[in-house]
Amino acid sequence: MLNLIQENATNVSHAAAAIGAGLSAVGAGIGIGRIGGDANSAMARQPEMKGDIRASSLVFAALIEGVAFFGIVIALLFALK
Repeated sequence: MLNLIQENATNVSHAAAAIGAGLSAVGAGIGIGRIGGDANSAMARQPEMKGDIRASSLVFAALIEGVAFFGIVIALLFALK
């Protein structure tokens, strides 16, 4: 009986980790897509600010990727526990 409970807990933990990793990836994709779209709109409005907009967009995209990798690592820690 105890072995069955431990197996169920392990399965639930793996499922939660998979959901968490998926949400991290989807969230990062949405965030980077919004950054790209908004940056293009800003460049269309003010072409002279093109370099500044591009640089800040790259910084923001890198920060979002870092958060996504952190979420995936945490999910893997739950899966491997």
